Amino acid sequence: MCTVCGCGGGEATIGGMRRQQAARPAAGETRGWKPADHAHGHHHHHEHHDEAAHAPTAGDGHLHFGHGPAHAHAPGLSQSQMVKIERDILGKNDALAAANRRHLAERGIFALNLVSSPGSGKTTLLVRTIRELAGRVPVAVIEGDQQTEFDAERIRATGAPALQINTGKGCHLDADMVGRALRQMPLADDSLLLVENVGNLVCPAAFDLGEAHKVAILSVTEGEDKPLKYPDMFAAADLMLLNKVDLLPHLSFDVERAIDYARRVNPRLAVIRTSATTGEGFGEWLAWIEAGLARARRGAAS
Repeated sequence: MCTVCGCGGGEATIGGMRRQQAARPAAGETRGWKPADHAHGHHHHHEHHDEAAHAPTAGDGHLHFGHGPAHAHAPGLSQSQMVKIERDILGKNDALAAANRRHLAERGIFALNLVSSPGSGKTTLLVRTIRELAGRVPVAVIEGDQQTEFDAERIRATGAPALQINTGKGCHLDADMVGRALRQMPLADDSLLLVENVGNLVCPAAFDLGEAHKVAILSVTEGEDKPLKYPDMFAAADLMLLNKVDLLPHLSFDVERAIDYARRVNPRLAVIRTSATTGEGFGEWLAWIEAGLARARRGAAS
């Protein structure tokens, strides 16, 4: 079991190839996306102190399992054990992500990791994005889902190449999965790679895939408080697409409150309001992509 996210071991399918997931990767460094007090300063305490930090705190009508250096709870594991396992897992992942990033940078490929809850409209937004960019830039897509190839089939219908990764019991893509996918895909130099991660606002925040940016998609059919409920994801993102804004007349969603909550978590977060149905915001979204493509191409040429 991965104590970073709680997903089970098992097999992932990458474009028809099965990969056995490792439960305990080699040791390495922990990613820096977490607040500094999450992973240091506590794990050298004596075990009885560690177990005290491991216990949930109670009060005000709720139980809080997010205390201690691991900021998580797993039955049978102390906080220090969880921190060590997390460092092992994320350290190995980060080394693989760095290799992915070098490979993409050498070829001038601009890669985005799209993350959100299920049902935010990621695939529909990708389909319109690909169609808007047709004839302007080559686009390829890596699709992540626990099962089925439905989303990859929707992407292929646009004419763009798409490779499906089915994660089985896993609730996120990791750098190894994406690296294996890159070796199978016919990617053009100076192109756009869109990675649609598994619908989940928790563990994909921790796993660097080698992308240039994480793009968080928040639908107006969700709550304005999602950024505060799932802060790690919005802290890890560089851009938030506030999606399905065409539905706002039928909802009580407070746009300014949602943006304020997101920027409390991440003051540098850029925000674009989009609708894949009407095309609202797509000029700004495509301009943001094209600026990133230009940077990637300059980097490859230097």
